[in-house]
Amino acid sequence: MKPMSLADVVFVIARTSLHLWLKIWHRYEVRGAENVPQSGGCLIASNHTSYLDPAAVSCGTRRRRAWFLARDTLYGGRKFFFDAFHCIPLNRERGEVAALRKSVQMLRDGHVLALFPEGTRSPDGKLQPGQGGIGFIVAKARQPVVPTLVQGAFEAYPKGAKHIRPHKITVTYGPPIQPDEFDALGGDRDHYARISRLIMERIAALGPVDPPPLG
Repeated sequence: MKPMSLADVVFVIARTSLHLWLKIWHRYEVRGAENVPQSGGCLIASNHTSYLDPAAVSCGTRRRRAWFLARDTLYGGRKFFFDAFHCIPLNRERGEVAALRKSVQMLRDGHVLALFPEGTRSPDGKLQPGQGGIGFIVAKARQPVVPTLVQGAFEAYPKGAKHIRPHKITVTYGPPIQPDEFDALGGDRDHYARISRLIMERIAALGPVDPPPLG
């Protein structure tokens, strides 16, 4: 058995601690964890309303370890911890192409990649239109997509809040969307946008939330 690296140890300790904190402070509940494939590449696509979303998504994937895209401006002096949590740095000023290509390769190599199609946190807790970048990744990687809905994180820690409130958080993983379903959407220049819309519709279908406006 390959020995664990220091980053691996940090990840295990951090995720275990986060899971315990979520259970105690937020009565954390996971639904549909069986929908996350336990081998092979897959993309977890979740709504995004709070900084708590990555923890909620990551702690519910059983033994799978998810990678995340993260703005490099968040790294600061915390690069080691971002690396431990398998974050792919995203520089929006220099463009997203390198990060998108790395994301595609990670999925093809059999890893789990977790993304927030809306691109940024929702200001009101409602679903926003998905961005085209996820459509590019899905089309090129050709791996299953697990639509995911996090509920309660907005009430616990919305954008602009200074304190985290002890509100219940639930994460629901839906049935995977297979590559054939995306192929059926056609292959013209609007293909990426249609992929993004389908993913957001499947996220909305997981709970009592309104579908996002057409983007």
